[in-house]
Amino acid sequence: MTTPLAVDTQLVAEIKSAIRECSDRGLVLASKWAAELHLSIPANKRKLVNLSSSFIPAFSTSTPARARSPPPSTPFTGGSPGSPQKLTQNPRHSNPARHPDAPLLNDQPPDVRAMESELEAQEEDILVTARACVHAKEFKRAIHVLRDCRSSKAHFLSIYSQFIAAEKQAQRDWHKLDNNRHQPPVPVNNSLSELLDLVYNATDPWLLFLKGLFLARLSRREESIESILRSIAGFPWNWSAWTLLGSCIGDGEELSSLLQLLPLPPTHPLVQMFQTKTLNELHNPSDHELHLCNQLLSNDFFPNSLWMMSLRACVLYHLHDFGQAEVQFEKILALDPYRIDDIDVYSNILYVTDSRLKLSRLAHEFLALDKDRPEVCCLVGNHYSLRAEHEKAVKYFRRATQLDRTYLSAWTLMGHEYVEMKNSHAAIEAYRRAVDVNRKDYRAWYGLGQAYELLSMHHYALHYYQHATALRPYDVRLWQAQGMCYEEIGRLREAVECLKHALIPADPHEITINLKLARLHHALEEPAEAVAYHRKVVEVCQADERPIQDYAKSSLEVAEYHMRIPNGDLALARDYLEIVASSNAEDVGRAAELLKTVKATIQAQAMSADNEVQTQKSPS
Repeated sequence: MTTPLAVDTQLVAEIKSAIRECSDRGLVLASKWAAELHLSIPANKRKLVNLSSSFIPAFSTSTPARARSPPPSTPFTGGSPGSPQKLTQNPRHSNPARHPDAPLLNDQPPDVRAMESELEAQEEDILVTARACVHAKEFKRAIHVLRDCRSSKAHFLSIYSQFIAAEKQAQRDWHKLDNNRHQPPVPVNNSLSELLDLVYNATDPWLLFLKGLFLARLSRREESIESILRSIAGFPWNWSAWTLLGSCIGDGEELSSLLQLLPLPPTHPLVQMFQTKTLNELHNPSDHELHLCNQLLSNDFFPNSLWMMSLRACVLYHLHDFGQAEVQFEKILALDPYRIDDIDVYSNILYVTDSRLKLSRLAHEFLALDKDRPEVCCLVGNHYSLRAEHEKAVKYFRRATQLDRTYLSAWTLMGHEYVEMKNSHAAIEAYRRAVDVNRKDYRAWYGLGQAYELLSMHHYALHYYQHATALRPYDVRLWQAQGMCYEEIGRLREAVECLKHALIPADPHEITINLKLARLHHALEEPAEAVAYHRKVVEVCQADERPIQDYAKSSLEVAEYHMRIPNGDLALARDYLEIVASSNAEDVGRAAELLKTVKATIQAQAMSADNEVQTQKSPS
């Protein structure tokens, strides 16, 4: 088993280099991510890099520095690699087997690196001016300033500025069609093919990132993944490349396959962060991802990383451990009360735990901090939703989508509000927008199913529930929703199969699904199967010491069945009936009558048995 790659001086230097390299190219979010990660490393490790003047970090220039030994590759089952161990050796010096299709951590020839460095030095003043224009969001000016430059860095800045300018124009054109039936679902950037031609034969890792971005936007997913993997092989610490790669993955199985193709070993912190982040976005993390977060927050890695803490909180949220997730978010806000990232997830937790006072205080604090962040609008929307002020909630969720059209949670939550308001058509429109943004989010598909179910359009609802279940196959609610639709359209056999699937991940102490299965089998005239589920209900309730009212009817069903069939278990029927007859359940009268009958039957059988014995003993 491979060992994890703990943070050492080289890793710290690579992260520090990534801050500058991403910032130089206008990748603000990637630069911010690297800077916060660097700051979370213990000060003594950061100081060692600062003091080591002779240390040359890998990836310290716009081209990759030196090749490292090939990374290990391990097969994955269930979407998660094996648990990492404590560091015992430096994996950079190991040479394990690797997947034959995984790109190598590559290097460019020294003469190419030297030429790039010389070009960047010659164009330094122009690059500084262009970066200033990009930071000021004057993208057309940046393109003009860079028109005669030849370095790869200038080439990246120019093409990236062209892309952002084209995106803004597409947004403006799209909004001109607001409230118009001819408005397309998403803005259309007609410049993507032209921009792709500019980087199609690129070998620079940053230009390969742009190639992957353009291919992804053109729905050429497999080509995009190939380009992103090559970009990561050239410069691993560009977090924007990892984020783009995650957006190309459809489910956990795809992630398992892709992890083997990465140019880094599965124990590298970047791979573990990527794996956990992607599974969070797929709403499907496991306890293994929680273990990875705990490890990455240890002293060997990034113990003070608020980003890692937030990642861990989101894992706990998706695992439905709301108590621990809330504790983690409270710790984050105690360390940085102005951090807005993922505050919407925290508001979801407070919403489902019905923490009205906390949610109200949080909404007022962050609304005063920055009312124009979509996460804050989502937080305020949740606040009003919990107070059942659905119109106000919709107003803030809509504001969030106006600030960021791709903000998935706001579209989905807006749909939920419309469902609460019984406005099915508006809910369907909101959920469809969510699906347009991200077809991998089961919540939007589930919401569409609910909306169509409200309209009694069960075949449509079933179609959307099936989409949701394919994305989240172990969600009890989704199987139950499918079962209800099948029952409504009279396909009881399929309803039974769906509810049996729902039982697999369900709480072993739950009884609702068992009761539904019993009812369906009764409707299918399968009394033995129905009674088996009723008996399961009785056993669970007795084990949990629930009140007799919860299982009185099931007790009667079991008793009556055994009284009705030949060679039935009359002793079991008597025991169940005695419990009900001695309670204050509404079925006590019926239980008392049946108890008299079953006792008489048992007595008659006993007398008959005695007579038979006497007959056998008497002389002929």
